[in-house]
Amino acid sequence: MTDLNLPLLSRGKYWQELEIGMMGRTLRRTVTETDLVNFISVTGMLEAIFIDAEYPHAAIKGRLVPAALTQALIEGMLFQTAIQATGLALLEIHTKAVAPVRVNDTIWGSLETTEIRPTSRDNRAIVTSDVKVYNQANELVLTYTVRRLVAGQPDLGGTEPA
Repeated sequence: MTDLNLPLLSRGKYWQELEIGMMGRTLRRTVTETDLVNFISVTGMLEAIFIDAEYPHAAIKGRLVPAALTQALIEGMLFQTAIQATGLALLEIHTKAVAPVRVNDTIWGSLETTEIRPTSRDNRAIVTSDVKVYNQANELVLTYTVRRLVAGQPDLGGTEPA
């Protein structure tokens, strides 16, 4: 058996394996100061509320992190599991920040498949999911709806994942 024939250790589901209402959750992850510094540096989000822990005009106290960072961390966890090797493209995303996330908060997410729409060619489907993000106290902090292009099973005419 060659290495390429070994089973993948983690693969997302092909669209034919998904069902409306299917749910799952990510692992938990603590947001660190390093996460914040790296994210705001690479994105240019050098807003005073993110770079000054004592900013006197902040509406919310504490070491806040951008909602975009919270979403990116959850997406990273989803990439490693739910959409690994089957996600083909991010098509659309709608995000709502519900409550603040701060450095040292621990976040996790839940994912629910809400729509599966097969395309007319190439054994693909547009899959819509609702994602909810919670903190360590299980308080809802962020929600988003994401629409992705997802691969179909290779034996049904889909493309074999790398």
